[in-house]
Amino acid sequence: MNLSVGIVGLPNVGKSTLFNALLKKQQALAANYPFATIEPNVGVVAVPDARLQKLAEVVAKEENPSTSSGPGGMPQLPPIKPATVEFLDIAGLVKGASEGAGLGNKFLSHIREVSVIAHVVRAFTDEDVTREGSIDPKSDYETIKTELLLADLQSAQNQESRIKSNDPLKPILQKIIAELNKSIPVRDMQFGNEEKEQVMNLFFLTSKPELIVLNVAEEDYQQERLEPIISQYTSIFGIDKTGAVVICAKIESELASLSEEEQIEYLKELGLQQSGLERLIQKAYEKLGLISFLTAGKIEVRAWTLPRGSTAVRASGEIHTDFMKKFIKAEIVSFDDYVAIGGRKKAREQGRARLEGRDYVVNDGDVIEFKIGS
Repeated sequence: MNLSVGIVGLPNVGKSTLFNALLKKQQALAANYPFATIEPNVGVVAVPDARLQKLAEVVAKEENPSTSSGPGGMPQLPPIKPATVEFLDIAGLVKGASEGAGLGNKFLSHIREVSVIAHVVRAFTDEDVTREGSIDPKSDYETIKTELLLADLQSAQNQESRIKSNDPLKPILQKIIAELNKSIPVRDMQFGNEEKEQVMNLFFLTSKPELIVLNVAEEDYQQERLEPIISQYTSIFGIDKTGAVVICAKIESELASLSEEEQIEYLKELGLQQSGLERLIQKAYEKLGLISFLTAGKIEVRAWTLPRGSTAVRASGEIHTDFMKKFIKAEIVSFDDYVAIGGRKKAREQGRARLEGRDYVVNDGDVIEFKIGS
C-alpha cells in the first residue's frame, strides 16, 4: 500500500524548506532501499520503526547461533527494509488556484493523487522573509481551505450538470453542492453506507484527511512548547488537536543532513523526543488508520503498511497479489514474543506461534510468515 502526503501552502511559509529536508532523508535512504526513480517534486522517506533493528538482530542470531561474521562480534544482519511514505511538494497553491491562478489545474491534478493533505502554515515571524500572500496563520489556513472547497464545488457542479435527472448520483451531488456552499468539506458530510462508496469514487479534494503543519521559529521548537502551540492554533482554526503537528522546517533541514547519532544528540540538546518529520509521518498513519505488520528472515526484515482492521489474506496481497489466491495460512508471532523468545523457531517450540486463517484481523507489530500453495 502506498502512503502519500501532499504538502501544500502559500509562498514563503516554509513548505520548500521542509520538502528539501525530506529530499536529504531520501538520499540517505537510497543507499539501502531500492525504489523506482522519483520525480523532482516527490520525496520518499522511511517510516521510523525501531522494531526492525531488533528483529534483524534476533534473525541474525537465530540463523547464525555460533558465528560472528559481522562488526563487533555480531552475526551479519539481514537487510532492513522499512515501510516508506511519499511526500509530494505540490506547487501552485495561491489565492485563485481553483480558477487557474498559479499552476491551477496542475496543482489540482497533483493533489488528487495523494492519500492525505498536509497544510504548512507559517507560525513564525521573520522580517527577512516576505509573506507574499501569507498574512497570518488563520488567514493562511482559510485561504488554503477556501481554494480546496471552491475546486470541489466547481467539480461537483460540472458533474451534476452532465447527468440525467433520474441518475441516483444526482441527489448526492446536489447535497454535496449545498454543503460545500456552506463551507463544509466533503469529509465532514454525513452519508449512508452506499452513498459513501459513491462519494469515494468522485475523488473530491476535501474528502481527503488533512493535517495542519505549524512551522514555528527555532526558539519555539522545544518539547514543552509543542502541545501549547497545537492547542493555541487549533483553537484559532476551529479544528481538532489530533489534526496538527508542530515542526521547525529550518531545524528539520539541519537534522536531515546529520548522521543518526548526531541527530539523536541534536534532538536531545533541543529537548525533543522525535524529529518533526517522524511526528508528521506518525500523524499521517493515525489519520489514515494505518498499521505496520512485519516479516523477518535471512533474506530481509521488512515493514509493510496496511489499513487497520485488514485481514491476513489482504496482508498477504501486500507482498504479492498472487499470495491472495494461493493463501493457506498465516503463522503469527507478536513482535514482543518474537524478540523476548528469540525468533520464530523458539516461538513455535514454546507454543507462541499460532496459525491463523484468511479472515484473521492483523494487529500492528504482528510478525507474519505466510503459507502459500503452489
